[in-house]
Amino acid sequence: MKSLQRLLAVVFVIMFIDTGAQVSQDAKMKAFVDALMNKMTLDEKIGQLNLPGAGDITTGQAGNSDIGKKISEGKVGGLFNIKSVAKIRDVQKVAVEQSRLKIPLIFGMDVIHGYQTVFPIPLALACSWDMQKIEQSARIAASEASADGICWTFSPMVDIARDPRWGRIAEGNGEDPYLGYQIAKAMVKGYQGDDLKKNNTIMACVKHFALYGAAEAGRDYNTTDMSRVRMYNEYLPPYKGAVDAGAGSVMSSFNEVDGIPASANKFLMTDVLRKQWGFKGFVVTDYTAINEMIDHGLGDLQTVSALALNAGIDMDMVGEGFLTTLKRSLQEKKVVQKQIDDACRRILEAKYKLGLFDDPYRYCDEKRAATEIYTDANRKAAREIAADCFVLLKNQNNALPLKKSGTIALIGPLADAKENMPGTWSVAADFSKAISVLQGLNETVGNQAKLLYAKGSFLDDDSVFEQRAGMFGKAFNRDGRTKEQLLQEALNIASQSDVVIAALGESAEMTGESSSRSNIEIPETQKELLAALLKTGKPVILVLFTGRPLAIKWEDANVPAILNVWFGGSEAGYAISDVLFGDVNPSGKLTTTWPQNVGQVPVYYNHKNTGRPLPEGKWFQKFRSNYLDVSNDPVYPFGYGLSYTSFNYGDLKLSSNSLKGNQTLTASVAVTNSGNRDGKEVVQLYIRDVVGSNTRPVKELKGFQKMFLKAGETKTVTFNITTNDLKFYNNNLKYDWEPGEFVIMAGGNSRDVKSANINWVK
Repeated sequence: MKSLQRLLAVVFVIMFIDTGAQVSQDAKMKAFVDALMNKMTLDEKIGQLNLPGAGDITTGQAGNSDIGKKISEGKVGGLFNIKSVAKIRDVQKVAVEQSRLKIPLIFGMDVIHGYQTVFPIPLALACSWDMQKIEQSARIAASEASADGICWTFSPMVDIARDPRWGRIAEGNGEDPYLGYQIAKAMVKGYQGDDLKKNNTIMACVKHFALYGAAEAGRDYNTTDMSRVRMYNEYLPPYKGAVDAGAGSVMSSFNEVDGIPASANKFLMTDVLRKQWGFKGFVVTDYTAINEMIDHGLGDLQTVSALALNAGIDMDMVGEGFLTTLKRSLQEKKVVQKQIDDACRRILEAKYKLGLFDDPYRYCDEKRAATEIYTDANRKAAREIAADCFVLLKNQNNALPLKKSGTIALIGPLADAKENMPGTWSVAADFSKAISVLQGLNETVGNQAKLLYAKGSFLDDDSVFEQRAGMFGKAFNRDGRTKEQLLQEALNIASQSDVVIAALGESAEMTGESSSRSNIEIPETQKELLAALLKTGKPVILVLFTGRPLAIKWEDANVPAILNVWFGGSEAGYAISDVLFGDVNPSGKLTTTWPQNVGQVPVYYNHKNTGRPLPEGKWFQKFRSNYLDVSNDPVYPFGYGLSYTSFNYGDLKLSSNSLKGNQTLTASVAVTNSGNRDGKEVVQLYIRDVVGSNTRPVKELKGFQKMFLKAGETKTVTFNITTNDLKFYNNNLKYDWEPGEFVIMAGGNSRDVKSANINWVK
């Protein structure tokens, strides 16, 4: 007992010291910022709220540029999308040597899934279900970006998305709020580390707050409208995960919520973010989001700028509405001084936390820039992480892995398209260094096998569409050959081969911002190529490139093996080769539901039951919730992904079938690797609340564990379930759990589960 008391006393002292140290740091920061703001004019305070784009700044000429003049006048708080230590040092020098108060700038960039070492697109990273590796990818990205002068990233994007037509689904983590919460925390921790003043950490900016992924019709920037119950239970948790992890900043979204654009939405920016969640950082708009409220119909630039400040926006990206109108709005009493002061304070506090007042050039170390970017170690990590993100969708008769022997045909417009491998939003990538599938396979097989290559088809027959899909240096250059000539070349080499690898799907820029699609199938010309290759009778392996769930019902029915490789980053070609030849056993699991066709959209696993549910596995029944032309089932469910081995699940065992109050339920399941290869499996826990005061989803993800099993090995996976796992927001937005019957489920995906029922009373 005495030893326990001593232990508790030590813990208390540590907590007291830690809390005291934090209070001391906060007090120092407040005193510093108070003193600085007492010296600032109104114009200088408003200047801190201004975030223009950098434009094209020539090294050594920053002071003579238009933006340099504004910086010297104290009219700029930060810059974004400027890179390199030399340029950033040059601009920072203007701020700290030529402006009156010498306030340093904050430098931001879209470091979304890596810097020069590019990791898989975020939707792919999520499919690893590996929080340590996701955090590692953000840690490496922060290290590289900070070595090149950047101290702030506009990431992570955590918007829940259930509509694959929406192009920016590629930048998020999928359809599930629980998984999204965990990934948001991991990304923020990776970027920010344990000390923002370290010169290899950067400040995170969680986006897009809020509900941006629920745009109507999947059309980017479109209207969003939903109930508060859905909002709190299904869409807000990932943002909260980032805030809980200590994200230093938040970005407002373009869309409206409850009829009010997010950047003027006080409910979101103040009531939810600051009052309910306790967020202490600053809020920046997305690119010209304040100005765009004019087209939303909320008023002129002065009006919408005042609305944004009143709602809780602190920094205006690009639009300069704050810079040019807030002083007049203050004079006209449309805003008050305290709102300007609060916004200015939050931005100054961010700079203080980053250590910029101690050393404005903290992130401008030429030695780091020369030695810590795109290193062999970082590339090795990117290759390993990419391989863990690929999802094996089909593998009939063990068509994969391939042998490094014989003659292999590599065919398709994505086979030799290295510029597309990094994926969308890879703004710091050097495309010339990216590894194509062709290069990766060539280096992997060497002299062990003969590799033949043909383009096979255009990305799309429509050359104008192909240009739109090849923007930002990712063009598919046509060489004058016709569609028929490309196909004939492909069939000729297929006839000489033992196996055909078809590298097909989307280009990198067919997803991302402003890349919505009404047709989510593989482009028709590529489908024709695939059908022709299948007719040769040779085994065909589809290596599928995509940034969204695609409708590939026909492909699933007809192609022997399908490996979804998303866009794997700068090392994609090597990682794809690693998996195709079995050097890595695929372990990725989908974080989205893949529909049969676009007419099923939105389709997601955690849907409600309706009053006329269709019995599971059935189709068609009149006067039930179903379609005339297709079943309700997806092609691939949430959580799905195959392996080169097989995993068998035993029965789900519970510590009790009847619980009361704050007891803990233990659920365990034995998982056996019944194949002949070592492999990783993601064991997923789902819960259904059978009866509630609100209708509840048919199942919700509440836990997962990714584990490694040797061939023939059995491990028991255990989940500890508490009443916190049963809580939800009811119609009064009260967050609590309700007693009653629950179904506990565990399995390798959301469809194929073992289940058991319990009763839990208050």
